[in-house]
Amino acid sequence: MLNKRNIALLICFGILTYVTINLVITTQALGENSSPSVENEDGWVSLFNGANLNGWEQKTGKAEYEVYQGTILGTSVENSPNSFLVTTKSYKDFELELEVKLDPKLNSGIQIRSYVNDGATRGMPVSGPQIEIYTAAEDISYSGFIYGEGMNIGGWLTPKERHIKHGHYKNGEWNHYRIVAQGATIQTWVNGQQVSNLTHEKAYEMCPDGFIALQVHSIPKRLKGQGPFKVQWRNIKIKEL
Repeated sequence: MLNKRNIALLICFGILTYVTINLVITTQALGENSSPSVENEDGWVSLFNGANLNGWEQKTGKAEYEVYQGTILGTSVENSPNSFLVTTKSYKDFELELEVKLDPKLNSGIQIRSYVNDGATRGMPVSGPQIEIYTAAEDISYSGFIYGEGMNIGGWLTPKERHIKHGHYKNGEWNHYRIVAQGATIQTWVNGQQVSNLTHEKAYEMCPDGFIALQVHSIPKRLKGQGPFKVQWRNIKIKEL
């Protein structure tokens, strides 16, 4: 038989349960809708919140992008062109930092000031400067060189005489990239070592601003049937200049 004390306890329990359920629902909603763009006092903005892909969208290719243990994980698929996960916001002059880990059999890249084209330019779905991620061997890496993806102005923007292969990129490890784009000049660092200091007026004229994108490269014919290959990114942040 219920007395006044038991009734009071049941009411308190019901209120506590209601509050707890609503708190969980609110927390989940905030996680699903949390913005990737939280600006710090020093002007840096996180482009990836570690929980979802808000602020990003896949524009081309069939590679799979997902959040995995606080990272963005890209997985290649057979018979797909280059795939790109792009920011929904465009950027012009900025400093960008991120960390990347790549399957050593594949290469990848970071697009800056880029846009989606109609595929007519050498079959490339995206046009713009690409910062190379390349791991053929630790001591012959092209990582940090700058390529003109779909720009039809000669492939590499980094001149051939500056193709000095290096060992700054470490296979199988997280590698830190820093990219500074200001006007016609693009500078890159890999694990704290400067690789490129390029001024290219034509490239800047063609692509003065645009999205930032994370590439999952198509699987080369020589590697058919050996995949899938994976690439991961984390700690992605930007400061507009």
